[in-house]
Amino acid sequence: MPSSNPLSNALHAAQDFLRRNILAARQVCAVLFKIMIPVMIVMKLLQELGLVAVVGQVMGPMMELFGLPGPMGLVWATAMLTNLYAAAVVLITLLPEAPLTSAQVTVLATMMLIAHGLPVELSIARRSGARVRAQFVVRIGAAMLCGWLLHLGYGWLNWGTAPVQPSWIPDAPPTGLAAWMLREIRNLAGIAVIVLIMLMLLDVLKRLGVTDLMIRLLSPVLKSMGIGREAGTITIVGMTLGLSYGGGLIIHEARSGRIPAKDVFLALTFMGLCHSLIEDTLLMLLLGADVSGVLWARMAFSLAFLWILAWAVARLPESVINRLLIRSPTP
Repeated sequence: MPSSNPLSNALHAAQDFLRRNILAARQVCAVLFKIMIPVMIVMKLLQELGLVAVVGQVMGPMMELFGLPGPMGLVWATAMLTNLYAAAVVLITLLPEAPLTSAQVTVLATMMLIAHGLPVELSIARRSGARVRAQFVVRIGAAMLCGWLLHLGYGWLNWGTAPVQPSWIPDAPPTGLAAWMLREIRNLAGIAVIVLIMLMLLDVLKRLGVTDLMIRLLSPVLKSMGIGREAGTITIVGMTLGLSYGGGLIIHEARSGRIPAKDVFLALTFMGLCHSLIEDTLLMLLLGADVSGVLWARMAFSLAFLWILAWAVARLPESVINRLLIRSPTP
């Protein structure tokens, strides 16, 4: 029989709230870390073997399409294969020998924001039910198209011709295996804390009706891109926090069966192009990029890209969609 003491009832409710969300966070992190830890180890080995540098050299001549010097291929390769912070270190290291203008940094930063951390993020997409090849082509192709359009636009406007002046110089990554392991353990612990806070916040917002209100407000935009109401929550999570932080939730929701597979594909694609709007955007701004490219142009491009993609997908036969775009979520 429940206690009639209001304070006791409040404590029991708080304990139940905390216990429920800690259990949910453990389940989410268990799924997410099964993806992240093996990928982190493999990418560390590839970095030590010099593969990232080789990819950067191969990409060098292609960077001229975006008005960038060849060495910037190493920056984008680092972002795609590892993360934005490692790419930031490489960029700052290369700036003395390959100085960039504000426009050039904005083009490069926008491309990195669209296509980075691909081993982890494509694994999350795969576990959620999307075809890796399709997501890979979309991410790389969209980054190149957006970068090329920005390069043309800034050149036409003659904008951003002054040399870039970064506001933040990132620390060099730690040397030695022990230091690397300690850093990655701290990163995983930070992700676990963020996942718990995010779940608690989503729980509160859901109980207050805020989540439903946000989805109702965004539903016209999401619907125009072919993303149904059921996928609204994970789309919001991915856009604001990113695929690494929201990955566990995304996989959980996709595997629940509540979201149609086509909606999962379109939601994952949109989140891939336009995610972590807060943290990643601020990082690029500190490196000297302009908000016109890394935020507004990226958002506008992502919306236009998804509208066109949703229109095309809606006209594809179901057999083609199942063969090329979606798959059953991995348990």
